Amino acid sequence: MQRSWAACVSTMSEGKTMEHIHEECGVFGVYSPWDGDLATLAYCGLHALQHRGQESAGIVLNRDGVFCACRNVGLVSEVFSRERLQSLGSGSIVVGHVRYATTGADNVRNVQPLLINHYKGSMALAHNGNLINSYELRSALEQQGSIFHTSTDSEVIAYEIVRERLRHGSIESAVSAAMDTLLGAYSLIISSPTKLIAARDPYGFRPLCIGQRPDGSTVFASESCALDAVGATFLRDVAPGEVVTVDSQGLHFERRHCGLVPRRMCVFEYIYFARPDSVVDGKSVCMARQQAGVFLAQEHPVDADVVIGVPDSGLDAAVGFARESGIPYAIGLTKNKYIGRTFIAPTQSERETGVNLKLNPIRSVVSGKRIVLIDDSIVRGTTCRRTIELLRHAGARQIHMRVSAPPFVAPCYYGTDIDSSDTLIANHHSVAKIARIIGVDSLGYLSLEHARMLTGTDDGFCTACFGGDYPTDVPKNAAKSRFERPVQASTDV
Repeated sequence: MQRSWAACVSTMSEGKTMEHIHEECGVFGVYSPWDGDLATLAYCGLHALQHRGQESAGIVLNRDGVFCACRNVGLVSEVFSRERLQSLGSGSIVVGHVRYATTGADNVRNVQPLLINHYKGSMALAHNGNLINSYELRSALEQQGSIFHTSTDSEVIAYEIVRERLRHGSIESAVSAAMDTLLGAYSLIISSPTKLIAARDPYGFRPLCIGQRPDGSTVFASESCALDAVGATFLRDVAPGEVVTVDSQGLHFERRHCGLVPRRMCVFEYIYFARPDSVVDGKSVCMARQQAGVFLAQEHPVDADVVIGVPDSGLDAAVGFARESGIPYAIGLTKNKYIGRTFIAPTQSERETGVNLKLNPIRSVVSGKRIVLIDDSIVRGTTCRRTIELLRHAGARQIHMRVSAPPFVAPCYYGTDIDSSDTLIANHHSVAKIARIIGVDSLGYLSLEHARMLTGTDDGFCTACFGGDYPTDVPKNAAKSRFERPVQASTDV
């Protein structure tokens, strides 16, 4: 029997909420020609990538092939104290990771970077993305006797790479060979005892870029904002399908998997995930969001007094809407940047309190005004409904909501936390009904056609979650908890 939308929402309210589409992960790595305080560099880089994952953080430092790790659940500032960073010592290679779980639970055993000891030494691996064939790969490995310590698909990647080391002389060759069997989204940073490797899946679902510091260090990061944070100059993006290796001889590039399939960068990187000061695949995130606002003003014009955005990812789109429509732009909602991870609040009352703490209207801007409110998405409608109530209470006369993304109607299998369409409000109600549910005078979404044109041209984005075609086969088992197996009590006497 199919569950109703209301039942799904009730079920979700008992655990972690999905008030927004959640981030995936952020990866970071540095190779230095000499030993240095790379742990502090990684700390700064991960701070810049904190928006990509707030469940856990980890750093693995490599000094002459000896790996030291500091990993735990929590924000970067919570996991790494000055004393913990100093305890890692100096080294020539470092790998860092911030995580939001899209496969596997958010507990200590799933914190990355993964640290693997195998017959040729050690390996640290950080992964952003989600495999679509991890269930099949893991099942096959387990039938061969492999033992897994985590419930993540990232450990499957590590196993495939280690297995390929049996047939290939170098770690970078093993990574390339493993890519023949890995399907789905993966941006990887891997440390061997002597090398740092970055690899990106052939579709290029998730971003990955290369930078260089003045001291000659090579830096890999999910976004260019992390390069800025450590004083590195942006060189270029890692191409979809490319494997980039840096060692004592410099940079090396392997492009055997490049161009095998069409590029399919996730369009939501530009709409929400990435920081506005980042450049992703050569395109400014800030400019893409402003363009979304321009498109919204063209598609859904309205008479109003002021345009405001929901912090933070709605602000740039609001600027674009105001510029195109001629309606003045103002900051109408202020955000408490120190509220932390409010989306983990377990009950409805705590979630509503969290919204009150996180956002507050500026009465002098909204009172008595007809408002255009810009946000990046509506998932369940819970959070935006509460935000609208706050604006009404502050005296807003009319609220016309515009969303800088099309309606979410389908699951994502490539690293975004939508593994089912059951809880998506747009799957159960018309736009007019959603407007009534959340309490706005009118509602307009960005069209799918314009979503594909955010960077000026149709760059072949993945728009599957908006009803576009999936670029890969749909996995048979895609549940986030697919590798979670409860421990049963023993019946042995």
